[in-house]
Amino acid sequence: MSTTRKLTMAQAIAEGIGQEMERDNTVFVMGEDIGKYGGIFGATGGLLDKFGPERIMDTPISETAFIGTATGAAAAGLRPIAELMFVDFFGVCMDQIYNHLAKNTYMAGGHIKLPVVLTTAIGGGYSDAAQHSQCLYATFAHMPGLKVVVPSNAYDAKGLMIQAIRDDNPVMFMYHKGIMGLPWMAFFEGSSNEVPQEAYTIPFGQAKVVRAGNDLTIVTLSQMVQKSLLAAEELAKQGISAEVIDLRTLVPLDRKAVLKSVGKTGRLLVADEDYLGFGLTGEIAAIVAENLDTVALKAPIKRLAVPNVPIPYSRPLEQFVIPQVKGIVEASQALMKGRVAEGVAA
Repeated sequence: MSTTRKLTMAQAIAEGIGQEMERDNTVFVMGEDIGKYGGIFGATGGLLDKFGPERIMDTPISETAFIGTATGAAAAGLRPIAELMFVDFFGVCMDQIYNHLAKNTYMAGGHIKLPVVLTTAIGGGYSDAAQHSQCLYATFAHMPGLKVVVPSNAYDAKGLMIQAIRDDNPVMFMYHKGIMGLPWMAFFEGSSNEVPQEAYTIPFGQAKVVRAGNDLTIVTLSQMVQKSLLAAEELAKQGISAEVIDLRTLVPLDRKAVLKSVGKTGRLLVADEDYLGFGLTGEIAAIVAENLDTVALKAPIKRLAVPNVPIPYSRPLEQFVIPQVKGIVEASQALMKGRVAEGVAA
């Protein structure tokens, strides 16, 4: 019989990593402050005491060095997990990520495997300003060679982490700071949930209907799932039935789940904490637009995301640019009032 406990996302991720390290001695972790400190967002908490400094390795502040090391270790047959503390820091190590980790299997004609899990923290909402508050998952999803995983809750985080470690390809595992369940940071309670004690996997490329509905579809991921669920509760009080789709992974992307839901509801809102321009919202909208021969829309597609400005330090300004529950409700209400007539919104 399965034993479950309520865990935070941080606890679930650390548990998943620990169970894979027990199962496979080629798995090890490296990064800044991931040892004694347990990672500044708790993703490696307690692992140093279990596995020691030879497998839980604190590194110097040199992302290029340790991500390059992880790539080389994977080519030699190991399964490294490397933590890039904030996704915003990708600029100092992008050559290692994109020109080596993402490309070398292809460049070698498939003769080498690079089973690296690159974990990184995303998201704002706590006044950490422009260089520590971005999501950027669309940036990495745009680059061939990387799988991109973005969980919204503890159960999914553990299953997706174990799947990522066992995958023979490089995986970007991106967790939002605002749903990790950290005692020093406000977080959405819905992200902490019941998690089985035993190891399990969640296949990539399978979105989840986290709330069924008939009037409109909200496609989202990460912390925005929790915000969308709260918005859906408010909409239900107004007689609007919203279906919420949690993508869970961007690469691979579950296009069928999106089209199935929009085909049922006829209305689409894409809610995202990444930037509006050239991002996830445009990709999802395009997928639906390219399938209008099979999906009938009752209203034009709506997109809700961060405008193309740096994330402000000022809390009121930050709350203004990052979509909130109220904004999702208002966008959904507007979507319900819209209609499609000869391709023009009324």
